Amino acid sequence: MPKIPRCMSTQHPDNVRPPFFADNPVLEGDSEIQEAFYSYSHLGCDEQMWDCEGKEVDNFVVKKLLSKYKFFFREHQLGRDIFLTLRVPNPAIEKAEAKILLETLESIPRSFDAARLFYDSDVPPIFEIILPMTTSYKELDRIYRYYHNFIIGRQNLPLKEGEITVAQWIGEFEPEKINIIPLYEDMKSMLNAHNITKKYLEDKDVMYQRVFLARSDPAMNYGLITAVLLNKIALQRLNRLSDEIGIKIFPIIGVGSAPFRGNLKPKTVKRVVKEYPSIFTFTIQSSFKYDNPIDEVIEAIKFLHNNKTLSPQKIDEEFCLDLIKRYCKEYQKQIIELSSIINDLAQYIPNRRARKLHIGLFGYSRSMEGIQLPRAIKFTASLYSIGLPPEILGLNVLNSADLQFLRKNYLNFETDLNEALRFFNPDSNLIPAELKQWLRNYPFYYQIDMEYKEITSEIISALRKNNTQILKEFILQAANIRGFLG
Repeated sequence: MPKIPRCMSTQHPDNVRPPFFADNPVLEGDSEIQEAFYSYSHLGCDEQMWDCEGKEVDNFVVKKLLSKYKFFFREHQLGRDIFLTLRVPNPAIEKAEAKILLETLESIPRSFDAARLFYDSDVPPIFEIILPMTTSYKELDRIYRYYHNFIIGRQNLPLKEGEITVAQWIGEFEPEKINIIPLYEDMKSMLNAHNITKKYLEDKDVMYQRVFLARSDPAMNYGLITAVLLNKIALQRLNRLSDEIGIKIFPIIGVGSAPFRGNLKPKTVKRVVKEYPSIFTFTIQSSFKYDNPIDEVIEAIKFLHNNKTLSPQKIDEEFCLDLIKRYCKEYQKQIIELSSIINDLAQYIPNRRARKLHIGLFGYSRSMEGIQLPRAIKFTASLYSIGLPPEILGLNVLNSADLQFLRKNYLNFETDLNEALRFFNPDSNLIPAELKQWLRNYPFYYQIDMEYKEITSEIISALRKNNTQILKEFILQAANIRGFLG
């Protein structure tokens, strides 16, 4: 069994503070090359996810890393000790970027050649790719087949009858095969992740399979409680699948710093590991890396490396699905009511990466009366900026049995909500009426940050007066108090 990474550094733009090495608060180009090196060498991450969607693709990332940071990579072999994993567009969803997938796959053998020259070794520096918004085994299988048949397979073809083969002409193409990691992001696919994964693996000779479960998009689309319960159901079902087919499955979870998006920060790593005991790989997003003291970041990453993975929590799926149905309906109703102010405010949330994030799988445009909303980080930041943490939306439908179930099965339910409610502004007239009434009898103790409350009142006032300059300043002030952007 090869080494499986534990800490995946990502390029999610959820940080308030720019990294010290960046010339610009909007990270792009060679700054992201430097970021990958920093994540490996200083923070201790053993994997870097490299986005190949929504931006100009740098197909020479391996060559740049090896040539710029020779000493480090001589000691830490890319593809054996540390890993670079590409996140590609999904042609079934992102039609405009579909051909970027092919360009990315073409770059894998070229990266292999660069690494072979550097290491004098046949260890591939890139051999796994992540497919976002996976909804079908066919989406995974098509990439696997395309790489095998049209990139590797063509090397044996002659240029014409009687001529040399492509491999004889320009050299062999390696690695011979790649692993495809499905990223499940919508409710239907997460509940069906075990079946999709099983079907994909039916005719594959693999030693293991990594499976990526989203945490941010499910929260945005269906609410905090749904996102947590969907992940727990999916993990339970994937564990059963692993036992059934005899192939080890290594789950990845995409968690950010906001409680709404997973609440993974240096100070919360022990809590998050307890919440998801079967997760093997955790994402280390930008806020984790740049909005916290570096010594705390390094210690937290060490903890994740040394953490022992356990069996998933057993959960009553029938109760979960009933709760999700009732809660999700109320959450989405409240989002529709708030959509206008979310969109108004999102345009003032600062950018932290030079890219257009992917469109989101089923999105509100297909399911919520044509409502369009920003992506998860700006969505979260917008609601926090008006003193309405998205964690609390939809809670008013929960009854005493629901709360008792959540206390037992969503282990950090109270602590996550109490952290979020520090940034609640009870004086805001933007709170949905039913929720405001429920919060008056909220069954848990929480304490509001009064400085933050004042800032969010100023943001609401500035937004109404269209005072954009002051608005941007207050949004950043609020984010600095929270310790994350969105």
